[in-house]
Amino acid sequence: MMTSTKGAVRHWTIAAASVLALAACAPGEQAPSDDEPAANVIDDEVLAEVLAHERRADDAKRDEFRNPGETLAFFGLAPDQTVIEYAPGGGWYTRILAPYLAEEGQYIAVGFAPEGIDSLGADFQARVREGGENFSAEQSEALGIEAEKLPFHFGDSIPDELDGTVDTVLIIRMMHNLLRWGIAESEIAALRDTLKPGGVIGVVQHRAKPDAADEFADGNAGYLKEADLVDFFSENGFELVDSSEINANPADTADHEAGVWTLPPTYALGDQDRDKYTAIGESDRMTLLFRKAE
Repeated sequence: MMTSTKGAVRHWTIAAASVLALAACAPGEQAPSDDEPAANVIDDEVLAEVLAHERRADDAKRDEFRNPGETLAFFGLAPDQTVIEYAPGGGWYTRILAPYLAEEGQYIAVGFAPEGIDSLGADFQARVREGGENFSAEQSEALGIEAEKLPFHFGDSIPDELDGTVDTVLIIRMMHNLLRWGIAESEIAALRDTLKPGGVIGVVQHRAKPDAADEFADGNAGYLKEADLVDFFSENGFELVDSSEINANPADTADHEAGVWTLPPTYALGDQDRDKYTAIGESDRMTLLFRKAE
């Protein structure tokens, strides 16, 4: 597993550790007892405090599926790093990353430029553009962090001064869109330029079964094959460092009528078989760490 090259390891309190241990439990599992240490415990007081903050009261309901503490620990994050969150969307991870990096590090948001992706439609393109332009101000108001500490750039206009300055890029549940929209290579190339030598990209992505039909696992259903994604990054200047089953969900058959959006939290089929999909939970996900190849 890749470890951070910056900052000292931080020890967190017993109370914060308990919060993360509970969040790390799979559905239906019991938290470890005091004399049974949790697996993959996150030794980071700053992260523990962010995850336990009251602003995450609603977000934390998804922690059992998204495992943010373990995921960020696996990716080697430290609070003094410079980190890009790609396509922050609704801000679920932003509400973790921005406060986590606010004091010692640097949070940067990067989104795709919507123009030219015809399948999105003009109205959606306009909303994406507006969302990016308003991102810093809106997140500043929501999080109480200065807007200057929450910069946003579109992928086709990342400032040259960022080249070679970033420790980690995070791409969470987004690679399927980049591939199906035909912008994956250009976006990854732009992100690669920002990384320091040896910098890393952490990817969490809905995972298709290895024997899924190629036409199903092309991103349009939200799912990708792990081997295909590893090949993509290898062909675009990265090497696989490690993989994890932190975000795996064996209950997900990954063959749903409305794709990954059949499952919570989207429930694309509405009330149809809702209890069934609630029992499955969120999607089966691969968690991959790639290093910028020299």
